[in-house]
Amino acid sequence: MKSFLLLISLLLWGIVQAQNSREPLFSSFDGTKIHYDILGEGKPVVLLHGFISNSESWKRAPVRQALADSGFKVVTLDLRGNGLSDRPHAADAYRDNTELKDVMALMKQLGLTNYDVVGYSRGAILTAKLLTMDKQVRRAVMGGISVDFSDPNWYRRRNFHEALTKPGSHPELQAAVDNAKKSGADTVVLARLQEFQPVTSRAELGKIRIPVLVVNGDQDKDNGDPQTLVDAIPGSRLVVVPGNHGGAMRTPEFAKAVVEFLTK
Repeated sequence: MKSFLLLISLLLWGIVQAQNSREPLFSSFDGTKIHYDILGEGKPVVLLHGFISNSESWKRAPVRQALADSGFKVVTLDLRGNGLSDRPHAADAYRDNTELKDVMALMKQLGLTNYDVVGYSRGAILTAKLLTMDKQVRRAVMGGISVDFSDPNWYRRRNFHEALTKPGSHPELQAAVDNAKKSGADTVVLARLQEFQPVTSRAELGKIRIPVLVVNGDQDKDNGDPQTLVDAIPGSRLVVVPGNHGGAMRTPEFAKAVVEFLTK
């Protein structure tokens, strides 16, 4: 009997631990549960992760702790479909900028206004659109990206969508698809994210009036020439740090550039 009770206790403990591992969660505008974390106290800043990734990528990068140490309240979240957040498959769960509505809903729930945004790779694409949607954004950093995402038919978006929905259609992207599967990412969701990826036109970029910093690795040409993005956003500037697309955001130089920009 004691062994049976012990087994039940262990099972209940495991269930509680599994639930706690997903905390904290918040229900977004459509009921989708979004996982988030907060580090530090002070001026609010939200970090938006890239494609085939989640908020853990920021926790492995020095910029998160550097911002907290510099007096920021750092919010990271698993964008819907990623990490510990819900992973709906329906198209309606991703169309019409739902990811950005999640970010805005989270910041509102947390009572955080006049916040900064740091987005890397696909997170930078989301950042660009967020600047057109939320007047609460004070400053923004966009890393690992050029202006090419302003084209709704951008070949990178189109090719990734096809690679995820038509196996073998793009052999050059097969390694990325295999890595996504290996990491536990949901490939149905990843295809949706490419299908409904936000597009910010050059005209919209030209109307941005808040301070913007573009950061790119000196060996990173994955998403085009970052200078083209600087040319498209009035008053923005470019900082080049060491590293390729996957490594630049994890460098101390990236952290230094972001902190210096956001603390001015």
